[in-house]
Amino acid sequence: MTRPITAGVDGTEESLAALDWAGREAVRRGLPLRVVHAWSYAENLATADRDTQHGWVSEGVADAVRAVSERHPKLEVSVDVVEGEPAHALARVAAEAEMLVLGSRGHGPVVGFLLGSVGQQVVAEATRPVVLVRATDQPAAEAAGRDVVVGQHGDPEDSAATLRFAFETAAARGATVRAVRAWTLPPVFAYSPGSLKLLDDTGGLEPYEKQALAEALRPWRERFPDVPVAEHVEMGSAGQVLLSVAGRAQLMVVGRRSHRTAVGARIGSVAHGMLHHADCPVAVVPHG
Repeated sequence: MTRPITAGVDGTEESLAALDWAGREAVRRGLPLRVVHAWSYAENLATADRDTQHGWVSEGVADAVRAVSERHPKLEVSVDVVEGEPAHALARVAAEAEMLVLGSRGHGPVVGFLLGSVGQQVVAEATRPVVLVRATDQPAAEAAGRDVVVGQHGDPEDSAATLRFAFETAAARGATVRAVRAWTLPPVFAYSPGSLKLLDDTGGLEPYEKQALAEALRPWRERFPDVPVAEHVEMGSAGQVLLSVAGRAQLMVVGRRSHRTAVGARIGSVAHGMLHHADCPVAVVPHG
């Protein structure tokens, strides 16, 4: 089954930039584009019944779709205007997509479909990658020379989905993958005798981390031999190290495990930090 690239639109500048990004990515990958708007009937508008409100929404979406279709006349585009709570609707359509693309303000509260807990719920619960795009995003930012930056941590299995997404995207763009692994000095008691021996065999902590990154990248280098790869290992928190190289990125790719608390779904601190502070589009890829 061919999965489309799905863009959520709501009329904000951020969502229109996300639609443009999704259209370009769909053309690069040879995939159809699906445009979705989720809306709720406003009962307080006594002068407009449900059908009238639906018509207003449909007209606004049609204008946005017309613009992207004019830029990409050969792109297959479908439109869905669905009534319902945005977070649930978007999480549902994300499951059917290659990726879900949404608008994001960053540097503070997230807007549009990512207002407050809605966006957090979508990112945390989506079973497919979610890409967040700012209103300032421009096609020129995807020019050659800017990397697809991906964070890698843990065992190779933990980051397989994240690395796959990064390599597939870089291959479609003719870009370099810059794989980043950050490390810190853990308490001595965290090491087992076996891990201490492995550290000795590799010559210390930094060589151990470099070896771990190389091992995680090996299958993806083999699968994508034409994609250039730059390995970046640095001591520090993952969020800080990733942000230090974000300026050279055309896309930032991070993994996430969702966390449920008494107040709802939450994403990890690294993904949260990238969404709010990285200037480039950010792809959040669920583990597994």
